[in-house]
Amino acid sequence: MSRDLRVAVVVGNPKAHSRTRAAATYVATELAGREPDLVVDLAELGTSLLDWQDPRVAELVAEVGAADLVVVASPTYKATYTGLLKLFLDRFATDGLRGVAVPLMLGGGPAHALAPELSLRPVLTEIGGLVPAKGLYVLDSAHDDPAAYQQWLDHARPAIRAILDSRTGAAL
Repeated sequence: MSRDLRVAVVVGNPKAHSRTRAAATYVATELAGREPDLVVDLAELGTSLLDWQDPRVAELVAEVGAADLVVVASPTYKATYTGLLKLFLDRFATDGLRGVAVPLMLGGGPAHALAPELSLRPVLTEIGGLVPAKGLYVLDSAHDDPAAYQQWLDHARPAIRAILDSRTGAAL
């Protein structure tokens, strides 16, 4: 029996509606073949991320955790992901993320190209995400160029789709 694929995007850019959000939504759409069901733009949550009793944040954590595919994106700050994203990811238990996770980071130059692998991938696996492909790093200046994503998509898409197909019973 197949069920609908649930797709989420989490954006850790302190600026709402950022290039990071556009990049993450593009990757999610390319992998799933449709727009994501949920886009969590953490900049829009403001200080509620600091309140561990906030019901809206708790609900978003639960929704992201239940998604089959989650693209987690951040600009590169000091060679790692933002503190805003850390505040959100700290809410997850070690088994709180149950789907396929894609670490995506944007940066100003190639010097930090390993940041998704070295900083974001480990935390996504620590909270339960399955990360079947290397993290994706895209230059800020190329965030709106499909060619910047194509090599990574060609490599990652088959493994991600195979896992998602096996989990949901629905062919992508």
